[in-house]
Amino acid sequence: MSDIVHPWVIEYRERLKSGKLPSHSSSHNIDFATLHQLWHSQLCSRLLDLQSRLLQAKGQSFYTIGSAGHEGNAAVAAALRVTDPAFLHYRSGAFFIERSKQLPGSTPLYDMMLSFCASSDDPISGGRHKVLGSLALNIPPQTSTIASQLPKAVGAAFAIDLSKRLGLNGQWPHDAIVMCSFGDASANHSTAQGAINSACWAAYQQVPVPILFVCEDNGLGISTPTPSGWIEQDLADRPALKYFAADSRDLAQSYHVARRAADYVRSKRKPAVLHLSTVRLFGHAGADAEAAYRTKAQIEAELELDPLLSSTAALLATGDVTAEQLLAQLNAVVAQIARVSEVASNQPKLNTAAQVMASIAPQRPMQPLPELPDVESRKQLFAFDQHNMGKKQHLAKLLNWALHDVLSQYCNTVVFGEDVGKKGGVYGVTQHLVHAFGSNRVINTLLDEQSILGMAIGLSQQGFVSIPEIQFLAYVHNAEDQIRGEAATLPFFSNGQYHNAMVIRIAGLAYQRGFGGHFHNDNSFAVFRDIPGLILLCPSNGYDAALLLRQAVQLAHQQKRLVIFLEPIALYMTRDLVTAGDGMWLCDYPSPDTPLPDFGEPAVYGDGEDLAIISYGNGYFLSRQAEQELTLTGYRLRVLDLRTLVPLHIDKIVNALRGCKNVLIVDECRRRGSLSEELFTALHEAKPGHFMVQRLCAEDSFIPLGAAAYAVLPSKLQIVQKALAMLSIQSEQVML
Repeated sequence: MSDIVHPWVIEYRERLKSGKLPSHSSSHNIDFATLHQLWHSQLCSRLLDLQSRLLQAKGQSFYTIGSAGHEGNAAVAAALRVTDPAFLHYRSGAFFIERSKQLPGSTPLYDMMLSFCASSDDPISGGRHKVLGSLALNIPPQTSTIASQLPKAVGAAFAIDLSKRLGLNGQWPHDAIVMCSFGDASANHSTAQGAINSACWAAYQQVPVPILFVCEDNGLGISTPTPSGWIEQDLADRPALKYFAADSRDLAQSYHVARRAADYVRSKRKPAVLHLSTVRLFGHAGADAEAAYRTKAQIEAELELDPLLSSTAALLATGDVTAEQLLAQLNAVVAQIARVSEVASNQPKLNTAAQVMASIAPQRPMQPLPELPDVESRKQLFAFDQHNMGKKQHLAKLLNWALHDVLSQYCNTVVFGEDVGKKGGVYGVTQHLVHAFGSNRVINTLLDEQSILGMAIGLSQQGFVSIPEIQFLAYVHNAEDQIRGEAATLPFFSNGQYHNAMVIRIAGLAYQRGFGGHFHNDNSFAVFRDIPGLILLCPSNGYDAALLLRQAVQLAHQQKRLVIFLEPIALYMTRDLVTAGDGMWLCDYPSPDTPLPDFGEPAVYGDGEDLAIISYGNGYFLSRQAEQELTLTGYRLRVLDLRTLVPLHIDKIVNALRGCKNVLIVDECRRRGSLSEELFTALHEAKPGHFMVQRLCAEDSFIPLGAAAYAVLPSKLQIVQKALAMLSIQSEQVML
């Protein structure tokens, strides 16, 4: 066990002995006990940073970004309650340590060092990432994706007061406020700008959004300076956003201003921003060489602004402690952290893929489902559409009915998105919901997909099952990191302790007539197939849509899963299959007690063995049309509707193909990067040499406007031609 030998420690000891410290003056008073506690948190954070750098040099730590220079955020922690959720900037070591002091029995030094060393004993991530987080401390873990925590923090603030209005108990108490910190460079990111704007947009309309934004301004974005005065200009004049500012080197000032800001947010239930001036010491991250872009004089001048030096001067100015006593305390903490790091660096690591992946989608104990509403309640619920009840309906109508049943059964579900209220959505899928359940459960949002998905995450962490709507598939690409980098990764980085239970409804896919073009006829959902733990469901007809939506909500409720529910726009109002007026694509509405399909089980139409066609969405619809024509020629076919696109349950698909060797995959998405690639490969891997597989896909093209769209998409004619070619080859092989 060796002492920390970082030059800063040596220099700090010398300054304590010589009294070479900055002059101290503050316009705010603070009692000695509080000041000393904050200094101790700052010191622990600094020494952890330095020790981790030493361990990294030995290959025992995987330290990246430290908190040196930002330790004044300990004062913000002291101004808040442990029950206030904190979505932290990555330079928040001192905040984490200070908050830990509000929870007896906490061991922040050991916990943080386990995280630095990527030990599987790390109580938050289980060795998967160096993160600051704790379920007990109400700090959801956050990685270093720039500003991506802001939308979900705004969502959490909205969710706290929404749960109060609805009389629901959530993860956080009704009087809690949310704290969200970020850097000055991150403040320029569109994600941050959108999140702050959404908080202001809601607060301007008197919607409670109790969030304290904390911008820790060190004047640098890695090597790019932040223009002097820019952050104040950017944040001080926002509508409905109260502005506070403090110098983090002055702990007394920071503590009192943070308390005033927190009191404002808590009492007014409105957003505020605390602009906290900081410095950045020792570079951006462990591998950052400041000398490449800053002069020696600049670096040395900033070292003189070290907040630990200012805090030490403030402590000594009280007269309640001597330099010798502080030196003794320094040496004690140095020795303590050296002991902690020696133990932590020798703790077990993750060794197998199974261990690493265990928290992607952990199996949770089954909890009972809410009781179904009684007959009389459902009769009143559907009184608006009584004349249609008992009649076959199209997909959009049955989805609408399913949403009514879901919101009635699950009191913690909330539907929200652009135009979902009185308008009922672009395609009428959410019609009448707001009349039945009110504006607290059916919520019109601003036009910002990042904020919509961030709201979904915040609601989910408060205990809701959120059901956001994204109007068109192409629009989700503006905000896909909220799904990929935030919603899907939270269980992984928290060892399953945190989750994001939600069902994201997205209108998408191609073949839409009269309202087309690339952004309204997008056939690209490859991003969802690349996200571990995500579930992607896609119905092709109204009956399955109702059952799959119920299954999606059940998976979110019981297993806390993140589900994408992809709804084919072109099939919303489709009534006929073969000829006009045949009504063959209308469906009965399954009663609420109808058993759900086995998860991942494809729907199967027909039992023919000459050829099996596998598809989904519009492709399944077209394949059913083709099957009708091919049957007239004497061939016996089978058509599979995958329904569950992620993950593919290949064993169930193979079982549904029993007796068929000829397989045609019809995929309405692009040849490159489409589901057909995975399915083609998986079939060959499952039964090598058994299946004769071909595929028909869309062209590798964006989708143009008008009739030209059908030149790049699979058609019924193409399916028939491809099938006949395969069947012809099969017949020739039989004759041979």
